[in-house]
Amino acid sequence: MAGLNSDYTGFSILIYDMDGCTLGKAVVSKHNIDRQLFELQDTFPVLNTGDKCRILILSSPSPFECFGKFIRHGVKTFIAVYNGREKENRKAVRYSVDSPALVEHLIYNGRAYPLLNPLKISLINISKSGVRFTAPFGSLSDGARFQMSMPINNNNKLLIADVINHIDSPPESSEYGCRFLIGGDR
Repeated sequence: MAGLNSDYTGFSILIYDMDGCTLGKAVVSKHNIDRQLFELQDTFPVLNTGDKCRILILSSPSPFECFGKFIRHGVKTFIAVYNGREKENRKAVRYSVDSPALVEHLIYNGRAYPLLNPLKISLINISKSGVRFTAPFGSLSDGARFQMSMPINNNNKLLIADVINHIDSPPESSEYGCRFLIGGDR
């Protein structure tokens, strides 16, 4: 699923202002594909009609990013969404995230192996192409493929990623840069 022609009803989204500061999390209660409107389950008192935002839709196998503009109609909050993003020196915009997550499975030769004790991680940032997080020192190695579970609005989103690089901060933690597995091209 990718692009705004897909139905994102029921999907969790992360909402950021145009500078990348976190505004909140929400669930799309209704996606009107013809008018490109997301109706939000939750309302945001800090947002006004006309405010622009960046949105990261937590779709699988990879998140999808778009832009939007807030609209209030009575007690309901909507976001008019559109494709595209501002020019940046990266393939995908990074969004700061301060959230726990779990690595529950390691994947080897196409088979998922559950960890006896899921690895507790702390997300630093996320984009449509990858994620950066901290974990206990030496937990994963470069090239490791894993499945992570990320809690958003009382739902767990499952994502599969590969470790691209890491920075060790012995003896306590390591920071991992990972790319999401998208389709069958990896």
